[in-house]
Amino acid sequence: MVDEKDPIYELDGRISFKKAVPFGLQHVLAMFVANIAPILIVTGAVHLSMEETGALVQAAMIIAGVGSLFQLFPLGPLGSGLPIVMGISFTFVSTFCVIGAKYGYGAVLGASLVGGLLEGLIGMGAKYWRRFIPPIVSASVVTAIGFSLLGIGANSFGGGYGNPHFGEPKYLAVGTITLVSCLIFNIKARHFYKQLSVLFGLVVGYIAAFFMGMVDLGKLATVGFFSLPHPMPYAMEFRPDAIFSVFLIFLVSATETLGDTSALAAMGLEREATDREIRGSIGVDGFISALSSCFGCLPITSFSQNVGLVAMTHVVNRKAIASGACLMILAGLFPAFGVILASLPDAVLGGCTLMMFGSIVVSGVRMLSGCGFTQRNMSIAALSLSIGIGFTQTPAIFKMFPTIIKSVFAENCVAVVFVVAILLNLIFPNELEMRKMQE
Repeated sequence: MVDEKDPIYELDGRISFKKAVPFGLQHVLAMFVANIAPILIVTGAVHLSMEETGALVQAAMIIAGVGSLFQLFPLGPLGSGLPIVMGISFTFVSTFCVIGAKYGYGAVLGASLVGGLLEGLIGMGAKYWRRFIPPIVSASVVTAIGFSLLGIGANSFGGGYGNPHFGEPKYLAVGTITLVSCLIFNIKARHFYKQLSVLFGLVVGYIAAFFMGMVDLGKLATVGFFSLPHPMPYAMEFRPDAIFSVFLIFLVSATETLGDTSALAAMGLEREATDREIRGSIGVDGFISALSSCFGCLPITSFSQNVGLVAMTHVVNRKAIASGACLMILAGLFPAFGVILASLPDAVLGGCTLMMFGSIVVSGVRMLSGCGFTQRNMSIAALSLSIGIGFTQTPAIFKMFPTIIKSVFAENCVAVVFVVAILLNLIFPNELEMRKMQE
């Protein structure tokens, strides 16, 4: 049980800088690899140089930190005020690889700018369309987010995507050491220190990986001490077909942000997210993504793995999460700091994320139970999850659909669950009508 009286569990609790930093660092380490991986994949597909890729990774950390601060401390209508951590979205990777290969990286950035602005405007009108997304739909989406992350955690545990030595004993050993360390610390630690189990596991796993020769710090000798990102490093191109396909992905990103915001409010604050929080959260998702494109970077979104960290620790203090956002900005301004964080092996991250991602699934199930196990709710949840998760595990089922539909839905269970749940909510009669039909 957590000590709910400790200010670390309060959104605006007063805590010292010394107490805030470890919790912030824990959030940074949980998302760092996932934040830079999309950059590496897309720049590889469009054949950018190592120097260009390094500059974009630097910009990615700064933009992620700035976006997180906007979420934590709203500026006008922008920002949710919730402990949301932002990062480069994986959702766009496959579409950007196709666009980049066809038109070049400038078309990727142009589509990101327009799509981000449109998503931001949609977010500003959340109060007009949110009524179509009742709690049962949000609960189904949160559950889907948890299930969608389990495979990512398992892949990291085994050595990471594309690793030719995936599943070798050294990766499994490091992942197991990390996971066991997290569990032991969580059992033995007292008071709020218990919630630093992920950070402890990451440190122990990192040390183990270092002695097993899995940590590469060779880039430290090649980076400068301080560096600033450059605005508009590439000329943007605006291709209508690229903009349309990317805008569809932005709608999916908005869905995930809606689910993450709902999950954070439910798990961290034990209430539903307000219209104001939904509006500000999706607004930042879009407008900061547009700003990101101006620095040559990819769109950013709320990070579900950090939602899992909140679900596991119940730490929602904005000052603690903000310290992590500041560390991300420092990682971008001081490249050496970023190199050290980037050297964290996938297996170490996988050992920590298994429990975190499982916590999202459990939280989604708890949200489902809070909606009530009526016939209507059970039908919406069961069918949306079975279609969303089942079909995306067999993407060949989308073979007959146009490429743009496949790129959005074929491997994105969150998007499919959201669409199916929305449709079923509109189609199924309400409980009162169902009872009249049965009489």
